[in-house]
Amino acid sequence: MAGSKKIEKDVFGTLPDGREVERIVLRGEGGFEARIITHGAVIQSLIAPDARGGYDDVVLGHDAFAGYLAERKFFGATVGRYANRIAKGQFSLDGESVQLPVNNGPNALHGGLDGFDRKLWNIASIEEGAEPAVTLTYTSPHGEENYPGKLDVRLTYRVTGPAELSLMMEARTDRPTIVNLTNHSFFNLEGATSGTPILDHKLTVAADHFLAIDPTSIPLPEPPRSVAGTPFDFRDAHTVGARIRDSHEQLRNGKGYDHTYCLGRDGKLALAARLEAPRSGRIMELFTDQPGVQVYSGNYLDGTISGKGGKLIRQSDAMCLEPHIWPDAPNRPDFPSPRLDPGKVYRHHTVYRFAVRAP
Repeated sequence: MAGSKKIEKDVFGTLPDGREVERIVLRGEGGFEARIITHGAVIQSLIAPDARGGYDDVVLGHDAFAGYLAERKFFGATVGRYANRIAKGQFSLDGESVQLPVNNGPNALHGGLDGFDRKLWNIASIEEGAEPAVTLTYTSPHGEENYPGKLDVRLTYRVTGPAELSLMMEARTDRPTIVNLTNHSFFNLEGATSGTPILDHKLTVAADHFLAIDPTSIPLPEPPRSVAGTPFDFRDAHTVGARIRDSHEQLRNGKGYDHTYCLGRDGKLALAARLEAPRSGRIMELFTDQPGVQVYSGNYLDGTISGKGGKLIRQSDAMCLEPHIWPDAPNRPDFPSPRLDPGKVYRHHTVYRFAVRAP
């Protein structure tokens, strides 16, 4: 994979049916790299600078394809058709009741039993030049996981700055449906194999409200709650672990942080969150046009599987920042709507911008 080319492609693995899983490497300046695999449209590796002039991988995952095939943990995956949870896997659309498979206790999570993260995406185009990019496509047939409508999804990963990765997602349907996509990367800005938890990472979230949840992680039947005076107030930077053990009903329900913050984006790209690692000095800023961002502190990582470098992946080894429409929105007319109709286009734009702390 070495060389000065801005973009390269190779074979990362093979599915049991013989289809090849390809890997595309997009390069920015210095050693910045984004490595994308076509299975699950996964960010397999993201190489970012540190304050000492070094570079390291900052997303959890696997060194070989066998790890992604063996365990469904959503590492770096593109999640759909509906990211996050739908209560009891049920919703109504134009008077018709839809029952999805449930795969997270009583609820449907991240597209069901066999979501977009388990699909082999097609390479539609590769773009050379100053901003190297790859566009992947997937067509979800009508009735897949019981979702109505054929959905054509198009996703472009593009290096849009010296150390910046942009995601542009679009979807179109042939009949009314719901859609809510996100990327599910697990970040550790000290390095994916550092063995260091993210509890001392400093987090800022540009949100005044969050969604309180029940013990099954479904939003409660109430308006968004103010973060003021709670452990969920990250309007000013706090370390992730500073209040995660506080005796708070919502921390108990989420086993830590696993909540949607309400951004009120109105379709405009803006800063949603900032994460900073104390030792490496890495900073990641997350920009999105989505109405919410799920802040997840890796509560269910339990050390039962190993990741890159053979390291066991444990609780709080990573932080997820997942921009998307709010969970259970198909059942909540007071939430941003996930509905998509024929002739309309679902759009999602997210940017990961990396920098380092000034000495």
